Amino acid sequence: MSRLYEVMFILRPDIAEEDADKLVAGFTTTVTNGGGAVKTVEKLGRRKLAYTVRKFNDGNYVLFTIEAGGPVVMELERRLRVTEPVIKFITVRIDEEEKRLAKVKANRGVRRSAEPPAAPAPPPAPVEAVPPANAAEPAQASA
Repeated sequence: MSRLYEVMFILRPDIAEEDADKLVAGFTTTVTNGGGAVKTVEKLGRRKLAYTVRKFNDGNYVLFTIEAGGPVVMELERRLRVTEPVIKFITVRIDEEEKRLAKVKANRGVRRSAEPPAAPAPPPAPVEAVPPANAAEPAQASA
């Protein structure tokens, strides 16, 4: 069964651009040879890491969106784990999230079409200023 995944990995900052392209191409062939399909490949460029990873403060981010089965994803993760220039990676299944978002959007469309538009509220009535009761009475002297 094919599912949709996002795989983000971070390459060392000192890797050459040509070597990074070779690694990305190798990971792409791993997915396609296993029977999966690579939907998108986004090179997000060099960014600062939130914390030091393997003595690096920066890294080159790459994001894959793939459609594949479990064994293909496991093989890709194994290759990411043993490839020395990859300092960090994460795989997230996103097909369930897309289904949930589609359901929410469909429910919003049904709800909006079922409800009549709300009438504007009437303007508030003006409030008159009333002086305090003690200030209006003159002071009386007791005899």
